[in-house]
Amino acid sequence: MEYFNLIIIAIFVNNVVLVQFLGICPFLGVSTKVSTAAGMSAAVMFVMTLATIVTYVIQQFVLNKLGLGFLQTVTFILVIASLVQMVELVLKKVSPVLYQALGVFLPLITTNCAILGVAILVIKKDFNLVQGVVYSIATAIGFALALVIFAGIRERLEMYDMPKAMKGAPIALVTAGLLSLAFMGFTGMKF
Repeated sequence: MEYFNLIIIAIFVNNVVLVQFLGICPFLGVSTKVSTAAGMSAAVMFVMTLATIVTYVIQQFVLNKLGLGFLQTVTFILVIASLVQMVELVLKKVSPVLYQALGVFLPLITTNCAILGVAILVIKKDFNLVQGVVYSIATAIGFALALVIFAGIRERLEMYDMPKAMKGAPIALVTAGLLSLAFMGFTGMKF
């Protein structure tokens, strides 16, 4: 039951994008097409889970043991940057179409504060490795859910006639705000 609560809370109640406001750059940048959003979601899920595992191990067995906790942020950023480079190389070989579709947004994973935020939150919340992995996967699912829903809405909005001043970024920001309010409705629920 503890893991079920952790999953529901990470996906809906404390959605990393819509409630905690982490990972906004890829959320707004890659959300013009559902296919691109799904690809970015998969890449974020992979990097977030792997980064959580690697940073947890480094924190527990290197930084804590040597009393170097103050290097946590710098170390985590270096680990995430390395993992993104690895994902970029794999995508280039496995799926060149997805690699081209993501284009400049793939390096955004390096600076995606959602990935760094989850890695730090796992340590701050004193999760064990299993809880950390479950939390990171659930958070990535919440990120994917928000991104795909938002991309679907943005695709539909392109078909509607709206005032010129609302086209593009303004309507995207209004939509993101409304979607955020919808997810904040889960805040008071007990599981």
